Amino acid sequence: MTTNRHFLFLNAATREPGITGNTEALARRAAARLSTGTTQSWLRLADWPLPPFVDLRHSAGVYPMPEGAARRLLDATLEATDLVLVSPVYWYSVPASLKLYFDHWSAWMRVPGVDFKARMAGKRLWVVATSGDRAKAEPMLESYRLCAGFMAMHFAGALWGKGGPPGAVDADAQALAEAEQFFIGATHW
Repeated sequence: MTTNRHFLFLNAATREPGITGNTEALARRAAARLSTGTTQSWLRLADWPLPPFVDLRHSAGVYPMPEGAARRLLDATLEATDLVLVSPVYWYSVPASLKLYFDHWSAWMRVPGVDFKARMAGKRLWVVATSGDRAKAEPMLESYRLCAGFMAMHFAGALWGKGGPPGAVDADAQALAEAEQFFIGATHW
């Protein structure tokens, strides 16, 4: 029996509002090929700013239920069957908004009654990334693989394209072709 999938696209780009960057454009191209019946939602992390993360693991040991943007992101994350990180490469690494989002996972694992880690197990983690060249993306992609492994999530794959000024990915024929196939079969796992 096939389960309906819900894809949550978390856009970590820092382009000014109204400008579609290469990573988002590539992700939207791939998302357009998701099968009928698959739902998707898109959140731009810049529109849902998280407070600074404070590590209470070794003092209080637990965290209160988050509020505001953090609660919205927690709920959206738990509702999804598939998380798609729309993640440009910034300085060979994870964009700051996604890093902060992952830091908050440490808190969400310690909110009584949420069972965050157990509920994340088995979800799929996808990455769509752009950068100057593929080698510059590898450290970031490895970080995401490790996060998925720690949470017992399935690292479903990474789609990479050539970045730069807006529209640069449109000249990357290989990335555009791979985007057309990136999620094929995703609803049958």
